[in-house]
Amino acid sequence: MDLIAEYLATTPLRAKALVLDGALATELEARGADLRDPLWSAKVLLEDPGMIRAVHREYLDAGADIVTTATYQASFAGFARRGLDSAAAARLMQSAVTLACEARDEFWAEPANRAGRLRPLVAASIGPYGAVLADGSEYHGHYALDDAALRDFHAPRLELLARAGADLLAIETLPCLREARVLAQLVGELAALPAWIAFACADRALTCEGQDIGDCAAALQAAPLIAAVGVNCTAPGLMVPLLQRMQARAALPLLVYPNSGEGYDADTKCWKGTPDPQRFAAAALQWRAAGARLIGGCCRTNPADSRALRAALA
Repeated sequence: MDLIAEYLATTPLRAKALVLDGALATELEARGADLRDPLWSAKVLLEDPGMIRAVHREYLDAGADIVTTATYQASFAGFARRGLDSAAAARLMQSAVTLACEARDEFWAEPANRAGRLRPLVAASIGPYGAVLADGSEYHGHYALDDAALRDFHAPRLELLARAGADLLAIETLPCLREARVLAQLVGELAALPAWIAFACADRALTCEGQDIGDCAAALQAAPLIAAVGVNCTAPGLMVPLLQRMQARAALPLLVYPNSGEGYDADTKCWKGTPDPQRFAAAALQWRAAGARLIGGCCRTNPADSRALRAALA
């Protein structure tokens, strides 16, 4: 559980903050991948895994201390709908961790990359149940499943990814505290490595399903192996008040990795609106001042944002 705290204590950045990577899917699409598929970025594990490794390496070159695997929308159920049995699905999810580790090890093997850096970490992404539905449910919650069914859905994938070679788990874009509680309990039972939990939020105070983000942070404070809590895939302009509410209720390290400020349209499967006008790195200084200690980007951000972020925080 102390992994993130130890990294924060030893990071060369004077700010004592860690830089997370940015959007994986956005960069895969920029390289020509067609992600109009229920598997989203996990589709590329089937078609062109080398492209995923290349994107991880690009984020590492841009200054990311932590890179996140292409497993957000990967699941046994999702791969089964593509005709893959559980063994094949397990191999694909394990391969996503391997790709990130290979990119990290290749980066770290070059002496020039070690100056002023810590050896980067690999976080295995675990998305919410709503992501697997591929209908935008992670942005509203209100699942038609009880806790036992949520547990049955998450447990096999979480256990697999916890044993696949990553340094930690990135449990992200959760719309509700109920799902966070289920996953936190599973981490304590099935994982031997730390995890962070990040919520998607609808406004300056509430998760997408409507719980106070301060209550969410407080509820996870004593959960075994939960090493950080925060917010992701939420508009940048909401980060400061959300951080303030979390900081008032929990002593865990806080993380934020917002999207660009655009909104996802589940019907058309595309992003709409305009990006937040404030420069990403400039806004990140405000997030750090409000208590964030792990800072990165989510959907519609890119390696240029990571590079600017690292320069700003340093």
